[in-house]
Amino acid sequence: MPLTEIRVAGFGGQGVILSAIVLGKAASIHQGEFATMTQNFGPEARGGACSAQLMLSDTPVAYPYVTHPDVMVVMSQEAYSKFAPELKEGGTLLIERDLVRVTDLPAQTKIYSVPATRLAEELGKRMVLNIVMVGFFTAVTQLLEADAVRKAVADSVPASFKELNLKAFEKGYEYGKAALAAGPEKLEVEHDAVLSQEAQ
Repeated sequence: MPLTEIRVAGFGGQGVILSAIVLGKAASIHQGEFATMTQNFGPEARGGACSAQLMLSDTPVAYPYVTHPDVMVVMSQEAYSKFAPELKEGGTLLIERDLVRVTDLPAQTKIYSVPATRLAEELGKRMVLNIVMVGFFTAVTQLLEADAVRKAVADSVPASFKELNLKAFEKGYEYGKAALAAGPEKLEVEHDAVLSQEAQ
């Protein structure tokens, strides 16, 4: 794949860093490509803002830091406010539908949303929302082979939670395939309409 800049962001405790590790491992170990990952946390750590920067490429990555992400995965409103302005023009934004409200984005931004927390809760464990998001990312972006990501998920979680996490991946992946077929959403327009109604 050509060099692709990705930022995964949310708050501490959502599994942001593990999400990026899984995607990077899928590319570099299971798909034979190249990946680098860096991470940062807000001062609050758990509950505070955190993000991971991921570079995927079919050639060695010389500079590991994201400047203008091609793809951004956002799982909290604070992360959206902080990082959304960095998204490349015409980039792809993947959001946790119930936790992120989209405003002030260029019209050409491709937006896809998934109720990852709700889907995780359906499986009985809210904590696997990050792997639901990984599955959603895999289906929507088509940057990585699904089997490579499945293997990376299995390699990256405790054995006792492997089956649950693989189910979470499939939930997100199936949701993502349907979202991709439906096309990008117009969330900015919908939110503007809501704001107009509230102002009346």
